Amino acid sequence: MVNKIKADATARMQKCLDNLKTQLTKLRTGRANPALLDHVRVDFYGSEVPISQAAQVTVEDARTISITPYDKTLLGLIEKAILASDLGLTPNTAGTTIRINMPPLTEERRRELTKVVKTEAEEAKIAIRNVRRDANQAVKDLGKAKTITTDEEKRAESDIQKLTDQHVAKVDETAATKEKDLMAM
Repeated sequence: MVNKIKADATARMQKCLDNLKTQLTKLRTGRANPALLDHVRVDFYGSEVPISQAAQVTVEDARTISITPYDKTLLGLIEKAILASDLGLTPNTAGTTIRINMPPLTEERRRELTKVVKTEAEEAKIAIRNVRRDANQAVKDLGKAKTITTDEEKRAESDIQKLTDQHVAKVDETAATKEKDLMAM
C-alpha cells in the first residue's frame, strides 16, 4: 500500500516537472526553436491542430525557423495563426515557405523572461509540495487505520521527502538551464 502511494507521488511529481519544461519551451529565447510554435494551432481540414502537424517546421540557422505546409492552401492560415499568437513574431512568406526571423532579445526583455522562469519554477515547486502533502496524508491515514506501523509511517514520510527533494532539485536545475540560455547572447 505504501509503495503504491510512493509510486503515485513519483508519477505526479514527474508530471509537474514535465509541465514546467513544457511551459519553459514556450518562452522565446534569441535562438530559433521549433518547439516555440507547438502551442500555435491552425485550422487543418476542420480541426484545430498544432502547426507541426500541418507543416514541416525546421530550423534553418540559429535565428530562422522555416515552415513548409503539407498543403499549399494552408499557407495563409498558418501565417495568420502565427500573427495572432502571443509570441510577437512576424512571418515572411516566400513562395511555399514561411520564414520566421527571431529578433535578438534586449537586455531588459531577458531580465523579464528570467523573472517569468523563476515564477514558473516556483509554481512547479508548489505543485510538487502539494503532491508531497497528499502522499503524507495518505500515509498518515494508513497509520491511523493501523494498516501500517509507526516505523513504516515514518520511513514512508522520509522516502516521500527524499522524492520531493529530488524533484525540487530537478526543477531548480531546469530553471537554471533556461535562465542561462536566456541570458546568453
